[in-house]
Amino acid sequence: MAVEEAGYTTPTPIQAEAIPHILAGGDVTGIAQTGTGKTAAFVLPMIHRLARGRARARMPRCLILCPTRELAAQVAENFEKYGKHLKLTMALLIGGVSFKEQEGLLQRGVDVLIATPGRLMDQFERGKLLLMGVDYLIIDEADRMLDMGFIPDIEKIVSKIPAKRQTLLFSATFPTDIQRLAKTFQRDPVKVEVARPTDAAQTITQHVVHIPTNDAKAKRTALRRVIESRDVKNGIVFCNRKVEVDIVAASLQKHGHDAAAIHGDLPQAFRTQVLQRFRDGDLKLLVASDVAARGLDIPDVGHVFNYSPPPKDEDYVHRIGRTGRAGRTGESFTVVSPSDEKSWGFVLKMIQQDVEDYMPEGLLEELGDLPPDESRSRGRSRSGSRDDKSRGGRSRSHRRDENTDKLEGATPAESKPKAKAEEPKAKTEPKSDAQTDDRPEEKPKRERAAKPKRDRERDRKRKDDDPILDPAPEKVKGFGSDIPAFLKR
Repeated sequence: MAVEEAGYTTPTPIQAEAIPHILAGGDVTGIAQTGTGKTAAFVLPMIHRLARGRARARMPRCLILCPTRELAAQVAENFEKYGKHLKLTMALLIGGVSFKEQEGLLQRGVDVLIATPGRLMDQFERGKLLLMGVDYLIIDEADRMLDMGFIPDIEKIVSKIPAKRQTLLFSATFPTDIQRLAKTFQRDPVKVEVARPTDAAQTITQHVVHIPTNDAKAKRTALRRVIESRDVKNGIVFCNRKVEVDIVAASLQKHGHDAAAIHGDLPQAFRTQVLQRFRDGDLKLLVASDVAARGLDIPDVGHVFNYSPPPKDEDYVHRIGRTGRAGRTGESFTVVSPSDEKSWGFVLKMIQQDVEDYMPEGLLEELGDLPPDESRSRGRSRSGSRDDKSRGGRSRSHRRDENTDKLEGATPAESKPKAKAEEPKAKTEPKSDAQTDDRPEEKPKRERAAKPKRDRERDRKRKDDDPILDPAPEKVKGFGSDIPAFLKR
């Protein structure tokens, strides 16, 4: 009844093949990409099986492990939607959500516990729940679990669960490591594979936008022009890195687009709010990382935009699979700069499909008129500073660049009186000494006799750093008989 109320009349291929085996009590390995009805393929038969029996205190009957908070919350929504006419109890253990209410549910006993591996292990080690009563184990998005490093946690969790259980494992891909997990965790599983993960849906029209520069500002401009050239009701913009998610979202907002960012470093409450706005149609563009968006069930997405090709070619299919779902048509656009060509080549080799070239009118001319992206030079400076901090200070090349900038346009030393050309050397001695004093000393206290060595080091540094000023004499003995030449004049 609840399924009919949700508007479903015909099962999808993964549901039609997996549900009978699950109802029969067998282990199932399901290989299906996003948007195939995979979640309902295990939620519906689990509701049927859990309708018989009762939960005991702190001992959930069914454990579902998900890689991300958003996916766990989505599975919980499915249980609530399809099981609303049954008296099944459920708890959700994810980061960013108060545990107090969930703890009360666990104490009374729940039929279904949906959790991320880290939060589950945390509560188990605190003695808040017991796993000896688990009859059904479901591992969702197993390949993403592998990518996120959760496999050791899952192995620990499985070791606490009775060996006599039904185990369901679902994954978008089936690499060697996932095959090993299936062999370890399951007993004679039935493998259900409804579509190769390299097959992009035929309802999606794919486009590629080749731009002639690696400039970040040009890439953001190209993305905006593509979005503005299409009739976009809603869309997801994928970026490869979290910092790119923030930058691209801010750029879109700055230019008047209704956009918001979502990635793993943002607070859970904010992520939940952004996703709900997007689902409700109150947000036009969702800018996301692969991990944050993996497995999310947002059925009516019209467009997908790739700011860059994904680092893993199989993720391309997962990304564009957000659109063109449930028989609807959709469009995808991928911006490819010269540095992206190699990654894009791997994508084309994998999908073995034609991708249409696309270029918004006037974009190439606009890119040619753009000034260089200032943030790129600033980014290099910041990157250099981070690298140098790990070594204890700024790099010599950075100091040399600064010195060159300060002296740029100065008259060459040969055209000035030598005394004037070398006066700055005398003025900068205190600063150089201060820099030397800040370094950790190997001896508790240096004697004055060590001063010539410091002077020689200082002079050698100036020789390397300062291309304008002449170096001081190599052998300097304080202000004894060997007096620098410029002081004699």
